[in-house]
Amino acid sequence: MGGFASLGISLPLLLAFVINFLILFLLLSKFLYKPVLKTLDERAKRIKESMEWAEATKREYEQAKAEVQRQLDKGRQEGQALIAQAVQKGEVFKEEARKEAAEQAKAIVERAKAELGAERDKMVQELRGEFVSMLMLTAEKVIKETLDKEKHSKLIEETLEQSPTFKRN
Repeated sequence: MGGFASLGISLPLLLAFVINFLILFLLLSKFLYKPVLKTLDERAKRIKESMEWAEATKREYEQAKAEVQRQLDKGRQEGQALIAQAVQKGEVFKEEARKEAAEQAKAIVERAKAELGAERDKMVQELRGEFVSMLMLTAEKVIKETLDKEKHSKLIEETLEQSPTFKRN
C-alpha cells in the first residue's frame, strides 16, 4: 500500500471511485444504455423502412414515368395519324372541289356557248329580216311598184340562199 500512497493515491478512495463507477455503469447500462440502444435500433429500423419505402416509391415513379412516356408516344402517334388522315381527307375534298368547280365552269361555258349561239341565230334572223325589208324598200323604189309581199319575200329568200355570204347555218 505504500506504493499507492507514494503516488498520491488513497486506496480507500480509489476503491470508492471504482465502486461508484461500477454502480454508475450498471445504472447507466440499465436505465440509459439499453433505452438509448433500443431508441437507436428503432430509429435505424424506421430509417431502413423509409429507405425501402423511398426505393419502392422511386421504382413506382420510374414505372409511372415509363408508362407516361409510352402514353405520350402513343398519343403522339395517334395525333400524327389523325393529322395525316385529316390532310388526306383535305386533299380528297380539295380534289373534289376542283372537279366540281371544273364541271361547273364547263357547264357555264356550255350554257354561254348555247346562249351565244342562240343570240347569234336571233341576230342573224333579225339581220335577215332587216335586210329583206331594206331590199324590198329598195326594190320598190327601183321598180316603183309594190310586189306581192309573199312573192317578194320568197324571191329574196331564194336570192339569199344562193348567195355564199348569207347562207343559213
